[in-house]
Amino acid sequence: MPLFSRRASKYRFLGWAFLGIFGLLLLLKAKNYYVAPLYPVLFAAGAVALESTTELRARWIRVVYATAVFATGLILAPFALPILPVGEFLAYQNTFHGFTPIRMENLAPEILPQQFADEFGWKEMVQKTALVFNSLPEDQKRETAIFANNYGEAAAIDFFGAQYGLPEAIGKHETYWLWGPRSYTGKTVIVLGSDGKGDREHFRIVEAMSRVDNPYARSEEHFDVYLCRDLTTDLHTLWPKIKAW
Repeated sequence: MPLFSRRASKYRFLGWAFLGIFGLLLLLKAKNYYVAPLYPVLFAAGAVALESTTELRARWIRVVYATAVFATGLILAPFALPILPVGEFLAYQNTFHGFTPIRMENLAPEILPQQFADEFGWKEMVQKTALVFNSLPEDQKRETAIFANNYGEAAAIDFFGAQYGLPEAIGKHETYWLWGPRSYTGKTVIVLGSDGKGDREHFRIVEAMSRVDNPYARSEEHFDVYLCRDLTTDLHTLWPKIKAW
């Protein structure tokens, strides 16, 4: 409507803005939810267009349209909101043969849609990390860093970790990298979200101590918890080279 209606000519820039931003994100292969903040503008424009075209006649279309929107929303609600237990959701999803949840990241397909899979596994990860950390001698705990390769893992440690006696996490991902390694030297590090290969390049001793493996969690959140000792260089020297932005 903003692009073609004379009545909405002063809002035409919103239509062009949407097409421009959508086209740019498509060209850059951005994540599909990046464009979501623009949808309310389109919803409003569509509502005004429907109201104006049915104002004088065919008002019954409003009832049909509203009913169709409500019915569709009711059917699709379990895919957008966590209103069903996991087992019931999976059974409901399987009733839609051939339906595949939209992938938001470049990851392997999940059992659950990503927005639900992202809710699983965090507390179990923290508990298993705590078992490793609390198995260390008291003097060693004070110098042991918990290093996360992903900001979600680091945030889970910070959110749940205090009740298990864990220190705040450090990490290379996003803002966690900006906060740096603090006073840790790399003498003893518990590493999360790693396959162990990179750790063996930087530490003299690398041991897989536990396994994070919640069946409903995202595919990248299945990993071994590594206890790494004797970093081959000082952590502060290494830090600028491991940034993951």
